[in-house]
Amino acid sequence: MSVVWNFPLFTVVFSLFSGVLCMMLSPRAARNYTIAYESVLIVMVGCVLRCTYVTGEAFTYPMGEFPAPWGNEIRAGTLEALIAFLFLVIMLCSIIGGYHFLRQDIDESKQNLYFTLLNLMTAALMAITWTNDVFTGYVFLEILTLTSCGVLIVREIGRTTLAAVRYMILNLLGSGLFLLGLVLLYDISGHLLMVPMRESLAQLAEDPAAIPAISLSVGILTIGLGIKSGMFPFHFWMPDTYGWATPTSASVLSSLVSKAYVFLLFKIYIRAIGLEVLQKTPLLHLLMAVGILGMIIGSVSALRASTINQMVAFSSAAQVGYIYMGIGLGTAAGFAAAMFQILAHALTKSLLFLTTPYLAEVSGDSLKFSALQGSGHRDHLAGVYFTIGALSMIGIPIFAGFSAKLMFSQAAVLSSRPSRTTMVLLVMSALAVSSLLNGVYFVRTLIRIYSGQDEDSGKDAKGKGRSRYGYVGAGLVLIAGNIFLGLFSWMIADLIYQGLWMFT
Repeated sequence: MSVVWNFPLFTVVFSLFSGVLCMMLSPRAARNYTIAYESVLIVMVGCVLRCTYVTGEAFTYPMGEFPAPWGNEIRAGTLEALIAFLFLVIMLCSIIGGYHFLRQDIDESKQNLYFTLLNLMTAALMAITWTNDVFTGYVFLEILTLTSCGVLIVREIGRTTLAAVRYMILNLLGSGLFLLGLVLLYDISGHLLMVPMRESLAQLAEDPAAIPAISLSVGILTIGLGIKSGMFPFHFWMPDTYGWATPTSASVLSSLVSKAYVFLLFKIYIRAIGLEVLQKTPLLHLLMAVGILGMIIGSVSALRASTINQMVAFSSAAQVGYIYMGIGLGTAAGFAAAMFQILAHALTKSLLFLTTPYLAEVSGDSLKFSALQGSGHRDHLAGVYFTIGALSMIGIPIFAGFSAKLMFSQAAVLSSRPSRTTMVLLVMSALAVSSLLNGVYFVRTLIRIYSGQDEDSGKDAKGKGRSRYGYVGAGLVLIAGNIFLGLFSWMIADLIYQGLWMFT
């Protein structure tokens, strides 16, 4: 066994150990240690990505001497390694880029505990990415839920407390539905490992009488993860959750946590259920419908938002709709487009959530659009970073958002499913309307931050002493990744398709 095969397990174990260790460190030591160990994990996962891409093979090994549910399996392929690499890079950028506000928003005595939560969150993200059995996915999904509530409520203002309680209630509801769906699938198939479950369900699905039971089980599971990831119509928790959290928390919750839930659903659909079985159920049509509705209604809600963070949060709901629409296509091209959208949206949203507080800081610490007039002039760097993120969200060429929308269009055109013409028209229309709405509210925001200059609202901000090297570096990394996805989308698509082939 190559030493690289141990790296997926190390990413989980090291993160759990680091979470405990940070509780005993000072705030500064906990921060420095977290940055160092996240960097080491990035190198490890980079080695796994290179190994699986060069060999063209995934590797799987059991944890323990027994099969699930007593033992568990870890599986690493190109797609898992790509997602894990992205998660770790964004986690590191979020910590470095948001540290200035983290010191302001969190009491110094609790900052080491905040890094403990981030490390445990990293462990959950890695476990969900690498797991090859559905029950392990559920266990770390719960850890991810608890740590997500922790990084939200740690700011300790009234709105974050209310948002955390609402977030906890909805996520517990989603977790309960997810567990109920898993119990039903286990009862039907007799397996918790993904591949044996898929093989068992494929045999059962040959009998049309079994399709309703499978559809019910998978449907309950899907609703559970849909609530947790912000799928329409369960997206209403996003504005308060993302809008009032400290920037690092908003970045990881929007870019990583919600995407981890979608990726777990993605793995279950392909590896535990199978596309052939899914296509016999009505779920794909429903996912496409709610995805398109989420794209439109999320964009309309963003258009009506009164603060910039609410606008970016509702925009996240619209972008999650893109992902579910791609899954609803039910083809390899549709799933590949959805995976590319996860990458593009994660990079872009983390940049936006790390940037909006700097625009507010030079606007009397207000996120309201009326106060942001001219903020792009008062903080040139934040204005440039926000502009790049906005252009990517709109879908301007050379940025990742454009390549994602292009892949969705190609997936619809290449689809061989029944009613192909209707599907193409529906997808193209949804992409056009959503892109137009994206353009309206992002361009309106850009006009706002660059038009006029109210000196009074930001006159004290320039005097605030702060080091922005972390924010500058994190922003440059996120922008570089965004442009790389936009210019070299074919390379990333190749990795995604190779990972999909390994899935089957």
